[in-house]
Parts: sequence; structure tokens; C-alpha cells
Amino acid sequence: MAGLWSQHHGEDASTGDLSLVESRPYTPKSKNEEESDQSSNASSQILVPPPERPTQPHPLSRSLSVGSRVVAAVAVPHNERRGLLAFLTLVPEVTKPTDYTSTTKWSLTALVSIAAAAAPAGSAIIMPALADIAEDFDSNPTVTNLSLALYVLSMSIFPLWWSSFSETLGRRTVYVASFSLFLVWNVLSAVSVNVIMFIVMRTLSGGAASSVQAVGAGTIADIWEPKDRGKAMGLFYLGPLCGPLLAPMIGGALADALGWRSTQWFLVGFGGITLMGILLLLPETLLKRQQTVVRTTKVTDHVSETGDVEPRQDIDPEAVLGPKPLRRASTMQSIQLKTSKWIRVLRRCLVDPLSILLLLRFPAVLVTVYYASIAFGSLYVLNVSIQETFRIPPYGFSDSIIGLLYIPNSLGYLIASLVGGRWVDYIMKREASKAGRYDEKGRPIFQPEDRMRENAWLGAVLFPSALLWYGWAAHNGATWIIPMIANFFFGIGSMLIFQLATTMLTEFLPRQASTGIAVNNFARNIFGFAGSVAAEPAILAIGNGWLFTILAIVGIISGPMCVWSMKKYGTKWRDSMNTAMNAT
Repeated sequence: MAGLWSQHHGEDASTGDLSLVESRPYTPKSKNEEESDQSSNASSQILVPPPERPTQPHPLSRSLSVGSRVVAAVAVPHNERRGLLAFLTLVPEVTKPTDYTSTTKWSLTALVSIAAAAAPAGSAIIMPALADIAEDFDSNPTVTNLSLALYVLSMSIFPLWWSSFSETLGRRTVYVASFSLFLVWNVLSAVSVNVIMFIVMRTLSGGAASSVQAVGAGTIADIWEPKDRGKAMGLFYLGPLCGPLLAPMIGGALADALGWRSTQWFLVGFGGITLMGILLLLPETLLKRQQTVVRTTKVTDHVSETGDVEPRQDIDPEAVLGPKPLRRASTMQSIQLKTSKWIRVLRRCLVDPLSILLLLRFPAVLVTVYYASIAFGSLYVLNVSIQETFRIPPYGFSDSIIGLLYIPNSLGYLIASLVGGRWVDYIMKREASKAGRYDEKGRPIFQPEDRMRENAWLGAVLFPSALLWYGWAAHNGATWIIPMIANFFFGIGSMLIFQLATTMLTEFLPRQASTGIAVNNFARNIFGFAGSVAAEPAILAIGNGWLFTILAIVGIISGPMCVWSMKKYGTKWRDSMNTAMNAT
């Protein structure tokens, strides 16, 4: 928090960190300058809407010394800060988020990472207690598993809208609104009176928490330059990974001690604390869109020699003459205009977000998303298998012990997240240097497909091999530690894949980072939903051994194919995608 304090109270500029320094005072223009300005305004270009008075410079700004170059980061005035309840935030919004201090960037990244833990934690926390929930509601395991499967499905669909809203309303508004809803739905989940109510409330809860799955990566892209984005993504992914690591342990312990409903009350508390952190510490990071510049002319230009006003297309007659007398025709026209406006609003809110799925027509996006989705679907099959396999003989573990069995793969996620991000950044710099790609200032030029090198090959080998290992170890009732070691390596392999896929998508679509992540979340959570639904019947039908053999074969074929094709055709695919998107 020292970095947040320093932004309000200043740091020594010599340290190289962003410091608060006084802006230059406003200096009135001389008479000659004013006359020059008046003559240069013959074309009368103004910003719309025009301000009532000139906006005074904010009294404080930031500056970052980078060698001999000074980068200014100006704080946005309080009355111009964006986002829901923006007046509550203690960290000021700045005009260029990449100019925050390094300490502030890491602090904001950590906060978003914690928020990103909510959705996967909500999914994993009930896994050890699924049998208890089925017994309490007098239901069968297949129906109860829908509370997990539909939760995952909502995590695939809702981000399409959250992402769209974040690109127009801003990141902060989406965070505040979604976590407020997350609190409401979890309270209702905790007091559910039947399994249908529980499933519906859980579905809505997953949809609310899923906002960070798309918007969070957009926030990271907002505040970090591409050269540092890999390690930032590594920290960001600690949240979604620590959720599955800790939530089953917490859920199992709570279910044993206080009953399964306590797991939902835990989510209420976690969501409330996270919402408070967002309200106080997370400013808007989405860059402001440029204001529209229009050409206006004087009113007298529209008055003829006879004194009659001649309406022109580039000026609103009502702005000159005032509103026309109310007539039936004008009333009907007004109704039609308002109806048309509401239709456009509804289309924008309900239909347009689905258009981002058209990004899947581009091979670069499709291959990247498919690669991550295969691993993600396998993850949910594995999660259900742990709960189904180890609660019955020859293991017969309690809810608390089953919760602990999710630790090995989560440790794999954690290690890969911490090491993988820096590794990928190193690979990016190495590939740019090897290819001799530098700009006119001597800085390396990075390409997204450079991230898919030996790290991707390692992931492509580890995750299917670990699935095969786990499947037959669990099928034959081997000592519990043997399948758990396999899960550890699965965690490393799958995390390498998730991390590089997410980062590549933010770079394929640098101006729509949240959109690319939303498409990825949609596809991979569809696979997760299918895995959650199919896992329990498949285990009963063919057993763990053959089920995970099938998944391993799919992974062995898909992984190398995706890595090779991206290495060979990635640049060509990306160029054609950019051309197509710029043409629309």
C-alpha cells in the first residue's frame, strides 16, 4: 500500500517512480495570441459538447523519469473521473494508465487477481459437498451436479455481455455492478429451499462473478506494456488458480463442521470484502475515447437576405429557431424516434455482444481458443472424477480430505503461473532479437505468436500424459499419492497453456482485450460445462482409465497441431485478421 500512499502524497522524483508534482499554473494569453487564435478559428472546429467554462488543469500530475525522457501521467480531476461510485476511490484515475508507478500497477493487478478468484472459488467450494447437497435436497448426484455444470456454463455466456459493457461503460462500472449481484445471488443460494432454487441461484452467481474472467485481463492490458504483460498475467492468474486451490479445502472443512450452506455464506463474505476493495482502490483504467469533432457555422450563415431562415444539414434548425409548434405529425415522429432509439439500445445490450463470437472465424483466434478449451474441459472432468472416485472404496475419504486432494494440481498451477509469465516474456524478447525485429528507436517489436514456443510444447506433452497417468492409477485403486503426483504435472502443463492463450488473445486484439478474453472464456467454459455434465456418467460407464485415455488422445493430437500451425502460419493469420477488422 506504500505505492498507493505515494501517489497521493508524492515521492522523490529522483527515485524513478511516478511522483506527484505541481502542474504549471494557467498563464493568460496575450492580446496578440488571442487575435491569432481568433483568426485560426475561421473553420470553427469545436469539441462537442462544448464545456460551460474552460477546464482548469488538475493541480497535481505525475511524472516518470525514464533515462533522459520524462513521461507525464496526469491525474483526472475528481469531477471527471469515470465509473460507478468513482468518488469513493482513493487511487486517482490517470489519463494514461500505463504511466502508473510500478508499485501501483502491481497493487491493482493483485486486487484484480483477488477478484478473479471469486468465480472459480464459487465453482470449486461445493465440490467436496455435492453428496451432502444431494442428500439434503433429496436429489440424485446427476441433478446436483447441475449446480456445478450450469455455474460453469454461465461463466461462458455472461462474459460476452460483461466484456461488451466494459468497452463502453468502463471496467469499474462492470466490477461494481457484477460483485453487487454476486452478493445477492450467493445470499439466495445459502437460503435455498429446494434444489431448483439452488441451481438457479448458483447459475446467476457464476454469471455475476465471471465478469472478471473477461474484464480482468482487459484491465491488465490497460495498465501494462506488452513487454511486461507476461509476468503481470502470471500474477493475475494466481487468483483464478488459488481459488481452486483453497476453495475445496475450505468447502470440505465448512461442510464437515457447519454444513454445506456455510460454503455459500463464505462466498458472501469473500464477495463483500472484494467489493469494498474495488470501491476504494480500483479506478477506471479504460482509455478515454476521443471526443467527436464537428464543424459548425455561425447562425447568420443560415439567414437569407430576406431574413428567412434556411435550414442546412449541418445545423439543427431548432438550435436556431427554438422548438417547433407541437403538431400531430411531429408527435408521431417523436414517438417513432424514441422507439427507434430504444430498439437500438436493446439491440446493443442484448444482441450486439453475441457478435464477438464472429472472432472465431479467424484462424489465429480459433486455434488459440481451441487449445485452451481442450485443457479446460479436461480440468473439469478431472475435478468431478476426484470427488466421485475418492469418496467411495477403496478410498472412502471424508469431505475434508477430498478437499485436500485438489491441492496438487493447484500447486502445479501456482508454480507454472509464477515461473511461466517471466519465461514467456524472456521467450518474446529472444524471438524478437533472433528475428532482428526492432523499431526506429531500437526497441524490440513483439509478435503474439512468439509466445507459443518451447513452453507451449512442454504444456502439450505434460497435460495429456498426466491425464493418462491419473486415469489408470485411479482406475486400479493405486495409493492416493500416485494419482495426486499426476495431477501436479497436469496443473503445470495446463497452466502453461491457459497463460499463453490468454496473453496472446489480448495482443491479437490490443484495442479490444476484454473481447478476446470473453471469446476464450465462452469457448473454454462450454468445454468445462460439457466435462462437468459428462464426467460422472462416463466414469460409471467406462471407468477412469478409458475416460482419461480418450481425453489424453485428444490432447496428444490437438496440442502439437495447434503449436505447429501457430508457429508456421501465425503471422499470416494475424495480418489477414487485422486487414479484415480494419476494413469493417
